[in-house]
Amino acid sequence: MSDRIKPDHFDALIVGARCAGAATAMLLSRAGLKVLVVDRDEPGTDTMSTHALMRGAVMQLDRWGLLDGLLADGTPKVRKTTFHYGTQALPLDIRPGFGVDFLVAPRRSVLDAQLVEAARASGAEVRHRTALRKLLRDADTGRVTGAELSGPNGKTYRVSAGISIGADGRRSSVARQVGAEAYAASSHKTGCVYGYFEGIPDDGYRWFYDESASAGAIPTNGGAHCVFGAVPDGAFRALRTAYKPSELLVELAARANPGFGALLAEAAPVSHPIVFTGAHGHMRQSFGPGWALVGDAGYFKDPLTAHGITDALRDAEILADAVIVGSDQALAAFQRQRDALSRELFDITDQIASFDWNLRDLQGLHKRLNDTMKREQRWMETAFVNSKLAA
Repeated sequence: MSDRIKPDHFDALIVGARCAGAATAMLLSRAGLKVLVVDRDEPGTDTMSTHALMRGAVMQLDRWGLLDGLLADGTPKVRKTTFHYGTQALPLDIRPGFGVDFLVAPRRSVLDAQLVEAARASGAEVRHRTALRKLLRDADTGRVTGAELSGPNGKTYRVSAGISIGADGRRSSVARQVGAEAYAASSHKTGCVYGYFEGIPDDGYRWFYDESASAGAIPTNGGAHCVFGAVPDGAFRALRTAYKPSELLVELAARANPGFGALLAEAAPVSHPIVFTGAHGHMRQSFGPGWALVGDAGYFKDPLTAHGITDALRDAEILADAVIVGSDQALAAFQRQRDALSRELFDITDQIASFDWNLRDLQGLHKRLNDTMKREQRWMETAFVNSKLAA
C-alpha cells in the first residue's frame, strides 16, 4: 500500500464475529461509534459449544431486543432443569426472576448470526473471510493503532482504529501479538465430546453426574438436542484411543447415567461428533494502550459449567461501556469488574472439573455456583438497567 493512501479509520476494530465480538460491535454501533468487525470464517458457520444460556444472558438478549428473533427461529423455551446425581434426580422449574421466566439454548449458527445482523443493522461494518495479519503500533509510543488484514482474495490492507479488540477465542491472535499474560490459570481440565441428536424427549436442561463422568442434554433449534459427555483429561486421552467419537459420546453418557446412555444409543445423530481434548482456563490481562480482549480471548474456563456464552455477553456490555468512556482508566475498570464477577465462577468450575468430589460435595458446589450466578444477575440488573446500550 502506498504511504500516500491513508487507511480507513474506525473508532473500534473487533477481531472475531462470534457472540462476544458481534455483541460488542452491536453495542458500540448503537452508541454511535464507527465499528469494523472481521472474522476469518464464512458467515453463518456453526462452532463447538455447549450453548446453554443462563438467566443473565437471557436478560441481556431480551433488553437488547433480540430474544423474540431467537424464538421466531425455532429456539425452544426451557422452563425446567434437572440435575441427576447418580440415581437421584432433582428437577427444578425455572421460576420468574429479573424479568425472565425461561431459558434458551440457540445453536451458535443462529445466535451468532442474529448478533451479527443486529450489529450490521446498528451500523457496524462486518467483513467475513477476513483475517488479522498483524496489529499496527505507533512507532514512538507503542500504542496499537489498527491492523493489517487480508480479505477473501488474499489481498492485504490496513485499517486504523481508536481501539482494537480481540474477540478471537482462547487462542487469540490479538492476545498473542500484544503479549497479554495470564495472571490466573486453572489446575484441571476435562475432555469432551459434543453432538446433535434427534429423538430425545424435551424435558428442559438435563445434567448428569457420576463420580467419574458428566453429560448433558440441551434442547435447541429444529427439535434437536445438543449432547455432551465429559471426563477428566487423563481418562479422556485413554478413552479417545479406544473409541470412535460417536461411540465415545455414548460411552461417556452411559458412564454419567446408564439410563441416559441407553436413550442416546437409540437417538438419531444429526451431526458428526466434535471432540474437545480440553484446555486449562485462564484470566488474561485484557486491556492495554489501544487494545482490549473480550470473551474467551481474555477469560476462559472449562465448559463443564456451561457459563461461557453468558460470560461473553455480560463482558461485551461491560467492555462497550468502557470503550464509550474512552479512557485507559475505564478499560482498567472493565477488567476489574469482569474479574470481580468471574473469579468465584472460575474457581468453582475448576473444582468441578477436577472430579475430586463425591456426589454430595458436588451438590454443594452447584449450590455455590447458583448463589454466585444470582449475585451476578442482581449486579447486572442494577448496572445495566439504565444502560444507553439497550435496544
